[in-house]
Amino acid sequence: MTKKSKPQVSDLSATPVLPVSGRQPKSLAQTADQDPTRRRLLLGAAAAAGAAAVAAAPKQAQAIAPPGAVEYPVPVDPTQVPGRPPGLNGGYGTRSQFETEVREWSGSGTSSRTPLASSEGTITPSALHFERHHNGIPEIDPEEHSLLVHGMVKRPLTFTMADLKRLPSTSRVAFIECGGNSAGEYHAARGKEIHNMHGLVSSSEWTGVALSTVLREAGLESGAAWLLAEGRDAAMLSRSIPLEKALDDAVLAYAQNGEALRPEQGYPLRLLLPGWEGITNVKWLHRLDVSDAPFQTREETSHYTDLNIVTGEAKQFTFVMAAKSLILFPHPEAKLEGPGFFEITGLAWSGRGKIKRVEVTTDGGKNWHLAELQEPVLSKSQTRFRFPWVWDGEPTMLQSRATDETGYVQPSIRQLKEVRGDAERGNVNYHNNAIQTWRVNRGGTIENVHFSGNS
Repeated sequence: MTKKSKPQVSDLSATPVLPVSGRQPKSLAQTADQDPTRRRLLLGAAAAAGAAAVAAAPKQAQAIAPPGAVEYPVPVDPTQVPGRPPGLNGGYGTRSQFETEVREWSGSGTSSRTPLASSEGTITPSALHFERHHNGIPEIDPEEHSLLVHGMVKRPLTFTMADLKRLPSTSRVAFIECGGNSAGEYHAARGKEIHNMHGLVSSSEWTGVALSTVLREAGLESGAAWLLAEGRDAAMLSRSIPLEKALDDAVLAYAQNGEALRPEQGYPLRLLLPGWEGITNVKWLHRLDVSDAPFQTREETSHYTDLNIVTGEAKQFTFVMAAKSLILFPHPEAKLEGPGFFEITGLAWSGRGKIKRVEVTTDGGKNWHLAELQEPVLSKSQTRFRFPWVWDGEPTMLQSRATDETGYVQPSIRQLKEVRGDAERGNVNYHNNAIQTWRVNRGGTIENVHFSGNS
């Protein structure tokens, strides 16, 4: 993603003036009311102080400062000028005006994508976590939000947010990936930017209550095998979830990366199903209906099913996101400035568990080499990999291939099509976890291509 140009450098020759609140203490206002002349003088002073505060306050983000940042004057030498005091941002931290990465909105307005190419480590900032909505982002007051648990339970229960937060909490790092991530790359190599191709995946630390705790409180009846998770958005999006998963590692999450969920991530409550298809992680969760069979909802019948052209069958439920890896540098938006040393780096993840190894080829699959996995390597989470590479300046193909702890190996696009077939229409392109190929050209430019080579 192209970054905006940096702000022009300004010379600050004077110590910045501290902003002064325009609000008067109660005692001052009372004194002024008792003396009209004194009142006029004080009000005039307050107005002058307010004007000074406006002059000294930072300019809000406009053309130069990106979203999430505030524009401040930049001194030629910051060691010669006192820095600004804390609190000018209102008490909630802002990022530097020189950092410009943002989520990229889709043309349909139903999703935004994480700028993976500029990511560091394995945790996605909450403000850059991808979004996928089916009828917009609802505004919900947590004080009046509740979770109903009913159906095949012995004790139907309603939990307020305060009730849930009184229960034992748990935290875990997990990725969430939309089932349609990378779908546009299945038929042909079309994308030119990583976020447009693969940006519907992100990783966060999630905190909440184990779903098993709540289900034990309600008591499951004999024969219970599924539950319906329903959201409180205008779509009332709902999905059927096997109880086996619900009782395993599912979390009723109310926090992300150390703070309350963002509204676009399901505030005040969402379902987290580590390693499972994104849409099953229902946001704005308000109802769990326990049953003995799936509910056959819209999103699991007419959508999010997998068509197999080879067998002529359609798979209704594809829950687990298979092992996948992606080289994030080099990539098509970054030109290599001549031969020499570069560190190949990227992310790998699997809904089946931990990443066991990642292999990298720098010669189109003729030779594969083990990449270094950066600790910690966590189950159902993204893992950062790194590989040292000396480019000789000649054209070549770069690929990465992940293997998870179950032994599953990420397939090439050719291998995937041999199993599924290929068609421009239908959901054959869902859950595309094929190896991504970057072609490095002699001039250092990089292209997205389909290439199976010797993989």
